[in-house]
This record gives sequence, C-alpha cells and structure tokens, in this order.
Amino acid sequence: MHDLQQAIKAADYIMHRVGHAPRVAVLAGTGLGEIIDALSVQTVFDYAQIPHFPVSTVQSHAGRWVAGTVAGQPVAVLQGRFHLYEGYDARAVAFPIRVLQALGVSNLFITNASGGLNPYFSTGDIMLIRDHINLTGANPLVGINEERWGPRFPDMTSAYAPTLRTLALAEAQAGRIAVQQGVYVGLKGPSMETPAEMRFLRTIGADAVGFSTVTETIAAVHGGMRVLGLSIITNVCTPDSAAPADVGSIIDVARSTAPVLGRLIGTLIPCLDPAEVRSEKME
Repeated sequence: MHDLQQAIKAADYIMHRVGHAPRVAVLAGTGLGEIIDALSVQTVFDYAQIPHFPVSTVQSHAGRWVAGTVAGQPVAVLQGRFHLYEGYDARAVAFPIRVLQALGVSNLFITNASGGLNPYFSTGDIMLIRDHINLTGANPLVGINEERWGPRFPDMTSAYAPTLRTLALAEAQAGRIAVQQGVYVGLKGPSMETPAEMRFLRTIGADAVGFSTVTETIAAVHGGMRVLGLSIITNVCTPDSAAPADVGSIIDVARSTAPVLGRLIGTLIPCLDPAEVRSEKME
C-alpha cells in the first residue's frame, strides 16, 4: 500500500544507515545518476535494502541511495526512479518522495531526460520546468487522503517553485550555463510518441515530453516541498520528419550533459537558505 507507516519505517532505516537526515534531495532520471561532482559521498546503499522501497527495473537507473554533503549541507541523491510503465502504481512511484518527506526534506530537485517539442530547443539543452501537464492517467493522491502528508486538494498553481527557478536562472547565468524554460508533459509510456501525438502535445502547450516527474511533483507539492524540475533535452521531436527514437542515443546525451546539469545543481545547493529547510522528522 506504500502508506505513512511504511514511509516512516523506510526513513528510520535510512537514518540508521546515514546518521542524519538530508536537507536537500536530488531525484536523478535516466542516465543522470552520477549527477553532482560536488557531492562528497558518505555512504551508498541499494534501494532493495530499504524497507518497503520499490526496486528499479530500468537499466539506466542504478537504484541506489547516495548520502553525502555539498558545501557541508547534507544531501541525498536518489540514483534512479520508478515509472508507471514498469507496472508500479502512482503511490509506489511517489513512495520515495514520502520517505523524503518523513526525513524532513523540503527542497527537492527532480531531473529527467525528455524529448524536445519546442522547435527552438536543441539536443543537449537544459530546460527548467515552469509547469507540467499530467497525461499519465494517474495521480498519487487518488484514494483516502493521508492528512499527515498533506491536504485533500493541494494547490498546483506554483508546483515548480518560482523562487528556485529564479535562483537557478541567476546561477546559470553566473556560471555561463545556457538554460531554457518550458512546460513538461508527462505520459505513461513506454512507447514513444507518434508524429500525430507530437503535434497534439505541441498544440496543447508542451515544450518537452517524458515518462516521469509529474507523479513525484504532485506528491512533493502535496507534502509541502519546494520543487525544482530540470529536464535534459535528449532528442528533438520533429513530427514532419520523424526518425525512429534510439534509446541508446538518448541515454548517451543525458550522460554527456549530466556534468553541466550537476554543476548547476552543485552551485544551487549552497545558496539555499537553511531557515527554509525543515529540520523536523515525521514521527
């Protein structure tokens, strides 16, 4: 069921292994596991060791919890996520977010590899997610609401924290890192988009498309976290001259761009105001 007590039990295990709770968490997407060079690693363990935690089944997701520090600030990097297309339901996909919530994390960086729909985007671009469209057909909040996690009807008008995006834009400019901004549309997958679907997604206002992120963001917002979404544009969707999607090339682009994205995240973490980071742990 991936309920509150299971999240607390998983958080207790992590606290026992690490000794302290992270203040910031990074959820790393396809090909982005080794994302923060600035991370001083303290300990690493497999998801399979964490009570009630799902297990990654996608080859490009290592399925490991990495605990360390960036500029002295405790950070958790989750190497790999879970997807609806793997057969997990939305509550299972969101379970790592509930564990982070139980640990007291309130700043969450979510990364992904996505296809570019905006004709002005190029392969290898970094896009700050301004908003999302949920076309997965799933929502982690369906069912009885857990009041200790959040309200029955969470507001989503600023799902991706404007303060974090403003900070990211400033740090990107200072570091001479080019970034785009746009709307991410989440699909269930795993089949890639048809040309007709690409045209439809462009028409409804999407700039990038992928199979993740929206489920975790909904849970994070429900839990009161600030979210910064970052997409690497691994391929550009061109419906009028569509070419077969090469998953290997997509992973290669994600991995080649990861150091730049990691450098940006590494500069952002020390800029976070400790007063804005929750220190209490959910009991």
